[in-house]
Amino acid sequence: MIRITDKQELIHYLNCTGEEEEKLFQYAAQLRKQYVGNKVYLRGLIEFSNICRKNCLYCGIRQENSALSRYELSDQEVLTAAQYAWQGKYGSIVIQSGERTDRAFVLRIETLVKKIKQLTNNGLGITLSLGEQSAETYRRWLDAGAHRYLLRIETSNESLYKKIHPNDSLHVFSTRLKCLEYLQKCGYKTGSGVMIGLPFQTTEDLADDLLFLKNIHIDMVGMGPYLEHESTPLYAYRQSLLPLSERLRLGIHMVACLRILMPHINIAATTALQAIDPLGREKAIAAGANVMMPNITPINNRRNYKLYQNKPCIEESTEAALRQVAENLTACQCSIAWNEWGDPLKADKSNNSTPPEEAMI
Repeated sequence: MIRITDKQELIHYLNCTGEEEEKLFQYAAQLRKQYVGNKVYLRGLIEFSNICRKNCLYCGIRQENSALSRYELSDQEVLTAAQYAWQGKYGSIVIQSGERTDRAFVLRIETLVKKIKQLTNNGLGITLSLGEQSAETYRRWLDAGAHRYLLRIETSNESLYKKIHPNDSLHVFSTRLKCLEYLQKCGYKTGSGVMIGLPFQTTEDLADDLLFLKNIHIDMVGMGPYLEHESTPLYAYRQSLLPLSERLRLGIHMVACLRILMPHINIAATTALQAIDPLGREKAIAAGANVMMPNITPINNRRNYKLYQNKPCIEESTEAALRQVAENLTACQCSIAWNEWGDPLKADKSNNSTPPEEAMI
């Protein structure tokens, strides 16, 4: 049994190695099995557009990256991908995009969500990851049929947040917090997440990130290693970054520690882990994660949705990638939860169970 009763113990487990690390991963996997089962939920990822109004200093699709070929999927391309996920028994999709707030974009997403629900007889769960929006827009998309929303905080340290974003009205820490509040009040199953291994970031920052996610009672988390992109301002700090192997290790430790702190939530094994290690996502599953997001974007568009360098699965067929995932999960003693939305359970509503006393901070 792993005890995490205060922030210093959390930092200790983020840094642990050897036998202690093995015990951390084993205990996190045990809690996943106990509280959410050994099923892994699929979210078919549709990268709708790389057009973005933001200029985040770490992101490859930032507005000022003039080297990028911009695109937006057609309605038919989105609906074809959604139908593929539905017929393939994925259970859910994620529609992800660069950030826009114009009326045409808001209406188009609303219409597409309605069409997907009609096409699949309400059978396909829909998660949106479309950045900061107004409370009205969030409500419109929820009423259209979306039920989960992922908005990463990136870092809970406001000072660090300012270092990785421009100093202007479009990149304000309090706005990001307010949007998370809007989402929860609207009734979405709300997700967030952070980047691991950022320039200027400390292990104490990462511990605070996990405590932040716990304190806002988040439903789901997608977090992974920070990976640099040559067309971003933060690329200038690449020589000061942790080695990729260390960012991978920290990413998996973050998953395990969060599973101990919040045993009922959904935790994604993110693609950024796979970008470092072909089995990075499976290692996160073995350490307590329970969600994967296979990319079902049309192949000819995937290379243009590059948030970071060395994005995996750009050319690989969706079918081949999924077969490999299913085989790899067997080695983790897990299986795919076909045809399930996989909404996270709540400790106070699901089965009257409570988190382990040792994880209460």
